[in-house]
Amino acid sequence: MAEWTNAPVSKTGWGETPSQVQILYPPPSPRRSFSEVGLRQIYAWLRRDKVRFQHDEVLTKSVLSNFMYYVYSLKCKSGYYVGCTDNLEDRIDRHQKGHVPATAKHLPIKLDFYIAIENKYKAFEFEKYLKSGSGRAFINKHLS
Repeated sequence: MAEWTNAPVSKTGWGETPSQVQILYPPPSPRRSFSEVGLRQIYAWLRRDKVRFQHDEVLTKSVLSNFMYYVYSLKCKSGYYVGCTDNLEDRIDRHQKGHVPATAKHLPIKLDFYIAIENKYKAFEFEKYLKSGSGRAFINKHLS
């Protein structure tokens, strides 16, 4: 293995052979190498990192498992409105106060139904489906 050097690297071209190309490696890190540390220390580092990762994973799952996305339908004076949110109470309050342009001219509104979904992307896909023609048929048949 070649040592670190500041000499320029020649590029391999048509007339050069790979033996003429000088390979440069970065200088050794200031941290001790694995051969100096020993296997016990390496295993200790790996165990510590594994425990930290598992702890972070458990915290992440517990926080995210309580987080839900809601697909909801509102009965307006001139029809229905379908939406998706992560805070249903606040969103309906904003609808009722007229802060949402899509329903501001169609007040009063009433919550028809809502569905709680853990996965954000599935919730938005389901909202998109409910806004389609077959989704409207699904609402009329199963939810209204």
